[in-house]
Amino acid sequence: MTDVTLITGDGIGPEIAEATRRCIDATGADINWDVVEAGVEVMERLGTPLPDETIESIKKTGVALKAPITTPVGKGYRSINVHLRQTLDLYACLRPCKSYEGVRSRYSDIDLVIVRENTEDLYAGIEFQKGKDDTAEIIDWLNKHSSRKISSDSGISIKPISVKATERIVGFAFDYARKMGRKKITSVHKANIMKFSDGLWLEVSREVAKKYPDIEFEDRIVDNMCMQLIQKPELYDVLVLPNLYGDIISDLCAGLVGGLGMAPGGNIGEKIAIFEATHGSAPKYKGQNKVNPTALILSGVLMLRHIGKKAEADKLENAVAAVIAEGKSVTYDMKPDRDDPTAVGTSQMADAIIEKMGSS
Repeated sequence: MTDVTLITGDGIGPEIAEATRRCIDATGADINWDVVEAGVEVMERLGTPLPDETIESIKKTGVALKAPITTPVGKGYRSINVHLRQTLDLYACLRPCKSYEGVRSRYSDIDLVIVRENTEDLYAGIEFQKGKDDTAEIIDWLNKHSSRKISSDSGISIKPISVKATERIVGFAFDYARKMGRKKITSVHKANIMKFSDGLWLEVSREVAKKYPDIEFEDRIVDNMCMQLIQKPELYDVLVLPNLYGDIISDLCAGLVGGLGMAPGGNIGEKIAIFEATHGSAPKYKGQNKVNPTALILSGVLMLRHIGKKAEADKLENAVAAVIAEGKSVTYDMKPDRDDPTAVGTSQMADAIIEKMGSS
């Protein structure tokens, strides 16, 4: 039996968490769930959106499945998701984007993996607010040491990219590609403009690539990469990107396969991994048994593969694909007409997936 933390989240989180748990249990994966809370609802009771018990459970089990969480607005909290990644050093964000028959999309044969560095770049959170004394000091120093002058009414964000973090994430991408039988890595950057940050990223990417002669390597400038993905996505396999570009491109690729409702994700570190749907908590749909659970269920597929339960993962993914292809027992957003009265609820779609596994 494998211990796994289940973070039920808030908004639609508990509903899709329960649907996903039932689907995973139906694979026979033999998971011992430690169910914990996070988000705005638990904050009302405990004064924090991320209780210590939740963090301790994740550290103990080493693997978690997380439903969507709302970050409290105007309470001084930064993103709970970002906090988890930074606190637990979940340096790699894994975002597969795969076409499934029956999903409405302009594309039909997408099979891409986004590997996003999670700890550095402009999302490192090193910022200085306009008008503050420390910001003025930084602007003054920069104006003394650079030919380009910064206006005194500027806000400042720092973009750190290090050799260590770049080696780690590019190595992760190559190791993942080798493990999963992928053939090519594309490193994405803007080294033609940001020569000392993105330039370092590209330089290190090339050095790491030399250690993996069995896997093809190339690089692309990020704006060109966006165009290439729209025009000829079939040319690409695994993309590895700094934090900001990874955030943007992963949503672009989700759009190629039907949107965030079809976008699973994992945030992975040396010892801990958290798997999660990449969409939000949609509180307006809370308790309505209406929303599509596919993204979290597919995140569960990633989790099962991560803990070595490949057969169970394949069984669940095949059942999800079969239900979607059939198009009968799916939620409203997966019907050709969103007002189709034959659409089923969250729980009923999970029932259909479980039934498919039973009949396979």
